[in-house]
Amino acid sequence: MTVTQEQAPTRPEHLNGAGKGAGAGRTEVTEPAGTRGRTAIADTVVVKVAGIAAREIPGVHDMGGGLSRTLGAVRDRVPGGRPHVGRGVKVEVGERQAAIDVELVVEYGVPVPDVARDVRENVIGAVERITGLEVVEVNIAVTDVHLPGEDPGETSETRVA
Repeated sequence: MTVTQEQAPTRPEHLNGAGKGAGAGRTEVTEPAGTRGRTAIADTVVVKVAGIAAREIPGVHDMGGGLSRTLGAVRDRVPGGRPHVGRGVKVEVGERQAAIDVELVVEYGVPVPDVARDVRENVIGAVERITGLEVVEVNIAVTDVHLPGEDPGETSETRVA
């Protein structure tokens, strides 16, 4: 689905063939150049902007549910594979507004309400600034807590040597 930012203006007389007089094909266009035409923003644009904005917040370890993160980890290990910045983000985009759902994995020890508030503010700011859409809501679901030493590549202290 794509969104239309601006409505196409009605066609000037010279494009409709309705011009008058000697300069029939050359009528002055009174609308500014920036408003002549439409801008369409795809859902994937909003997903990527929101995903990047959410990951910028300290305390966010990862995004997405368990299966999504597992598939993402496999994709990240494939040579030439790039991380999917939109993992854990779903959007509904209308003509002028967007609603966003974000799934987070937070670091252990950080206050979840604070992380959620910061993610919400950053996502809204980034999406509105970059796309011009009004963000009506950002729903956040914290799906997991990352514990220290939980990653396979991470070393943890052992009690015995």
